[in-house]
Amino acid sequence: MFRTPHILIVGGGYAGFYAARSLEKRLKRSDVSVSILDPRPYMTYQPFLPEVVAGSVEARHAAVSLRRHLRRTTVLSGRAASIDHAGRTVHAKMSDGREIDIPYDIIVVTAGAVTRTLPVPGIAEAGLGLKHVEEAVAIRDAFLTALDRAANMPAGPARARTLTVTFIGGGFAGVEGFGELLSLAHAAIDRYPQISPDELNFHLVEASGRILPEVSTKTGEWVVRSLERRGAHVHLRTTVSSAERGAVTLSSGQTFESDLIVWTAGIAPNPIVSTCTDLPVNERGLVVVQPDLRVGTPDDPVADAWAAGDAAAVPDLARTASPPYLYTVPNAQHAVRQGKRLARNITRVLRGAPTRPYRHRSLGTLATLGMGTGVFEAGPIVVKGFLAWLIHRGYHGFAIPTWERKVRVMSVWLVAAVLGRDIVSLTSVQRPRQEFVSGGRLEGRATSGGCAHDVR
Repeated sequence: MFRTPHILIVGGGYAGFYAARSLEKRLKRSDVSVSILDPRPYMTYQPFLPEVVAGSVEARHAAVSLRRHLRRTTVLSGRAASIDHAGRTVHAKMSDGREIDIPYDIIVVTAGAVTRTLPVPGIAEAGLGLKHVEEAVAIRDAFLTALDRAANMPAGPARARTLTVTFIGGGFAGVEGFGELLSLAHAAIDRYPQISPDELNFHLVEASGRILPEVSTKTGEWVVRSLERRGAHVHLRTTVSSAERGAVTLSSGQTFESDLIVWTAGIAPNPIVSTCTDLPVNERGLVVVQPDLRVGTPDDPVADAWAAGDAAAVPDLARTASPPYLYTVPNAQHAVRQGKRLARNITRVLRGAPTRPYRHRSLGTLATLGMGTGVFEAGPIVVKGFLAWLIHRGYHGFAIPTWERKVRVMSVWLVAAVLGRDIVSLTSVQRPRQEFVSGGRLEGRATSGGCAHDVR
């Protein structure tokens, strides 16, 4: 099927996208053929998901098209079901419903992680995640629709429930999404004279004693105080016992009803990596890799297999000089650079040159907490408030891949700075046929004032 060595990349996230892009730059079409397998035809720039929630970034602009920006890579729309490295085959379920076997010579596993869920009653039925663009859009539309509904409701439990938002998980995804939605709420409420700002109830629930574990304890405490000054309720050392039918029960005994529940309580290894492969995985379900990102160990290497990103246990050489190594944390900084290093090392192996280990020291930690406020920490340097927010926008505005996406994102920011936020909810987009089916266009009949009558 493939006349040249075929490199198959499983996963089109940061590591997979940058690996494919770097391979295109370093190898000719006559050297190798490259394919990338992912159920979505785009890479999600996840640092922008909180701003998609707030409407500060257009949803499409947080998605980088694989087909547009990977010119010499074959994009396969499907999901890997299993990896048989012994047979050099990936079994995949394609988007058109077919199940096929994809042969390869070299495999690159960059399948990433999935949202970690716990068996909390009601979460599966009532909750939303915040790992994909679709989820970010759904959160934004659900909240704005809730404001429209509440504006016409009498005071009481139903109205209070409609105006209550609950985020479960105090990591970066949870805190940034929570802060951005809180910022949107305070900006939008000016357009709803029927609703008092005091009626908004925002709850952030975190099982540990602090939020944002990647920053110092002191900085995390400042973030909590900042959110609470803006009217939020931050519940530390607290878990959600139940969320059945939107009735949230906390381990502290507190209960309240919430129409919008967002689950951001951590990530878990992709099942394709943790359970459906003959590649070596560790006790956490991550692919075991060497410092140069080849699968296996120095004593037991696996030929023609590489892995990077959230799916791989990559030794953190910048933090520890000798074994036992710590693993790099699962974030965009590492995934992007690992993808590039992996591509360089594959190129070096194909050309008979020695590989080089992955080593990267963190540039610092950035978080947006809503329009005009954020936090930045790099070693002893801590920046808070408006300047940190500017650093966040500047860094991610340039970090998102391709100039096409940079220009689109920055243009939206510029327009918003002049015209303000767009607070239109498009919840109906999620059910595009509803109006067509129920809009009264029945054969031979028409509606007027809600009463059907014969068309004569």
